[in-house]
Amino acid sequence: MRNPAPFVSVIVPAYNAANFIGEALACVEEQDYPRLEVIVVDDGSTDRTRAIVADRHNAVRYVHQENQGVASARNHGLRLARGSFVSFLDADDLWAPGALGLLGQHLQDNPRTGIVLGRVQYTRLRIDTAGNYLAETFGDPCFSFNLGAGLFRRDVFDRIGVFDPTLRSSEDVDWFMRAREAGVSIDVLDTVVLLYRRHGSNLTRDRHASHRDLAFALKQSLDRRRRSHTAGSLPSLAGQE
Repeated sequence: MRNPAPFVSVIVPAYNAANFIGEALACVEEQDYPRLEVIVVDDGSTDRTRAIVADRHNAVRYVHQENQGVASARNHGLRLARGSFVSFLDADDLWAPGALGLLGQHLQDNPRTGIVLGRVQYTRLRIDTAGNYLAETFGDPCFSFNLGAGLFRRDVFDRIGVFDPTLRSSEDVDWFMRAREAGVSIDVLDTVVLLYRRHGSNLTRDRHASHRDLAFALKQSLDRRRRSHTAGSLPSLAGQE
């Protein structure tokens, strides 16, 4: 008999996400995962994000903070999270059907694994003549250090720390580098779990800021490894069929 599904905290950072957050919350509900909580951290939205979340159901916990960036919003969610497993879903992305159960079962079956990641399918959003958003996939499914494609043991954050709130982008890359430097076991599944939706409001569309923060995160990692005399050495990722 399988053990009961561990309790999962789903953290959804949101900033002016009225066009998307209803779909994101619906896709969490459709995962049909038996034991979870959903925490929406509104990072100072000025649109109808709060009203749309309120229209969902009482199981969604909504908290508001002044605009401080997505890293700060995720950290706020982590402070509130009660689950032994933690997941993140950006308000404008979607999980594939059954993704949460697949990732959760893998962590249950592999107690030494701290993080499990699935693959990402990129999509483009366009608006039709009626004003509706339509998604078009492009490219092959790929591996990416994307928080939305993963499930994390809560104690990994106790060990590694939280996201760097000074970074407006690439805070996920910075965190993953710290996790790899610390030897956290990361498994990769050959299954699409995240639909990453590109659109005009994506934070990462600010290419200059994105490239700057990515370069900073990578340099920080290299500097830490140089200080510890492990430059160029990172644990390999464990691929799964």
